[in-house]
Amino acid sequence: MRILITNDDGINAPGLQVLTDIATEIAGPKGEVWTVAPAFEQSGVGHCISYTHPMMIARLGPRRFAAEGSPADCVLAAIYDVLEGARPDLVLSGVNRGNNAAENVLYSGTIGAALEAALQGLPAIALSQYMGPDTSETADPFEAARVHGAAVVRALLDQSHWDNTDYRLFYNVNFPPVAAKAVKGIRAAAQGFRRDTSFSVEPHHSPSGRKFLWIKGGPQHAPTLPGTDAAVNLDGHISVTPMRADLTAHDRLADLARLLEKPQVARG
Repeated sequence: MRILITNDDGINAPGLQVLTDIATEIAGPKGEVWTVAPAFEQSGVGHCISYTHPMMIARLGPRRFAAEGSPADCVLAAIYDVLEGARPDLVLSGVNRGNNAAENVLYSGTIGAALEAALQGLPAIALSQYMGPDTSETADPFEAARVHGAAVVRALLDQSHWDNTDYRLFYNVNFPPVAAKAVKGIRAAAQGFRRDTSFSVEPHHSPSGRKFLWIKGGPQHAPTLPGTDAAVNLDGHISVTPMRADLTAHDRLADLARLLEKPQVARG
C-alpha cells in the first residue's frame, strides 16, 4: 500500500512522527509511506490553497518533502508532482496537536488536507489528539493516538463504507485527552457544537504603540451535545465522524423550493 501523510503543524511536528509510525504499520513491509508536509506551521488555514502565488518544495530525504504551502497544497503537490502520477492508496493527515472536533473542524488545516484528498477521489482520514490535563502530565501527550491509531485506521479501511461519489466520504478521528490505557473504545459520532464559546480576537499593543490583534480560541473542554464528537472524546472515547465537503443544507432544500415556487410580490 502507498500512503501519503501530511499535517498542519509542520514537517518537524512530533505528531507527524506519530503518524509516520501509524502509516508504516498500515503500509506493511512492502508498502510505501510518502511525506509531504508544510515547511512551517499552518494551523487554522482550513482548506486554503495557494492559488495566487507559487510555493517552494524541497526534498528532505527519501520520500520526505516540505512545501511552503498549506496542507491542501501539500496534497496537490504530492499527487501532481512528488509522486509523478503514482496516486496514493490512502491519505492520512495529522496527528494534530489538539482536537479537531466540533466547530474546530471548519478551521482545521488537518481536515483541509483530508478534504482535498477526498475531492481528488482518494480515501482520506484526519487524525487529531485532544489535549488536556491528563495528556500534559504524561511523557508522551500523543500516547492515545500512538497506541490506538493503527487499529482505528485499519478498522476504517477494513470495515467502514468508502464511496466514490462526487463529494467523496472521508473520516475525522479524534483521540481522547487521556492515557492510552484509559481509552474506553471507539464511537461513531456526529460533529458537535460548543455553545457559549467561539473564536475571538484579543488586542495587544507593541512597544512602539501599534495595535495588533491575536486570534483567540475558546475553552476546548466546553461540552457538546451527548453523543457528538467532543462529548465522546471528553468521556474517554475515540470519536470517528464521517464527513463530506458538500455544504448544502439538504434538510432545508424542500422547504426552500416550496417557498420559491410561490408567486413573488414585487416591491417598488
